[in-house]
Amino acid sequence: MAAPMEAPERRPFGRRFLTDPARLFQHNAWDNVEWSEEQEASARSKVQENSSQLLPQDKQEEYEVNAKRYWDDFYKIHENGFFKDRHWLFTEFPELAPTRNPSENGDSLHEFSNKEESNNARLGSCENGHCSLETRAENQLNLIKSTPKICTEELATQKYSELNQSDGDYPGSSASYRILEVGCGAGNTVFPILQTNNDPGLFVYCCDFSTIAVDLVQNNAEYDSSRCFAFVHDLCNDQSPFPMPDESLDVVILIFVLSAILPGKMQCIVNRLSRLLKPGGTILLRDYGRYDLAQLRFKKGQCLSDNFYVRGDGTRVYFFTQDELDDLFTTAGLEKIQNLVDRRLQVNRGKQMTMYRVWIQCKYRKPSAPQL
Repeated sequence: MAAPMEAPERRPFGRRFLTDPARLFQHNAWDNVEWSEEQEASARSKVQENSSQLLPQDKQEEYEVNAKRYWDDFYKIHENGFFKDRHWLFTEFPELAPTRNPSENGDSLHEFSNKEESNNARLGSCENGHCSLETRAENQLNLIKSTPKICTEELATQKYSELNQSDGDYPGSSASYRILEVGCGAGNTVFPILQTNNDPGLFVYCCDFSTIAVDLVQNNAEYDSSRCFAFVHDLCNDQSPFPMPDESLDVVILIFVLSAILPGKMQCIVNRLSRLLKPGGTILLRDYGRYDLAQLRFKKGQCLSDNFYVRGDGTRVYFFTQDELDDLFTTAGLEKIQNLVDRRLQVNRGKQMTMYRVWIQCKYRKPSAPQL
């Protein structure tokens, strides 16, 4: 792992590097960088320009109807080689670590590991508009080339009906700590959790819209059906059941997932996920913030609606404000533990490029007692 920068130097550089380019390219990333009024105004102007021409309504409907196909195509092309494993999760979200601390107050935003998020020659590069914070260059997961064991939505529905008739016996029913990751992709969150957290009472559920993505998870060498259950699920279909009952989960994870959903459907989805939480359970979110590099790089003709865009590969992305996310979660009856914006300066030393990323990180808890 790359050695962390010395603490006395790290924080001040966020300001000094804006006027010291010679020194800028000696390092990789700085968190909580303050934006000037001019920088904020420039970003706002770029967004106004790239959103001035909206796609026709029929095209927008096409992207919604074919959303699953576009994500299937994405994982067919990239398999598990696009994103890096998210080992930073245990710093940002100690609820996922073996020594979990549910009383974490969430008042501060920790730094990402340099290796996991920054020390990469392709740092901040875009593929088809996916300006990923985790473009993967090494440590790809090994796949077992075997017959797919997909749990499709139809099969999940059948299994759920059967489990409801068997006195509460469902996957993970005997576990003492249950985590669900929504939008698991190729498993870049699930497998670090399974590898790091050896709590014998842990059970991890993971689902994705893409059948191909779930196939990649289930055929991974690290997949352990005694500790994990992967299944295909369409969040936007409120008639599609989950394999676990309401109020059975301790944690729900949303990592760059809610932004891929049609804005008008977000509230219903958050409401559904809230019902799955036990009293005291928590939703953990990290997603794109307003004026992130990825938003500024979109061209005219890629905007679907305010702050909602389609990438070149047909997948979509929304860019949030803190208030928007707070409204979604509090309307679902959750209470705020953390809602922070992280403005980071990243540097590609090879290309001598500076890039400003904007992410939002949230923790919202289901009240332990009914709200009066």
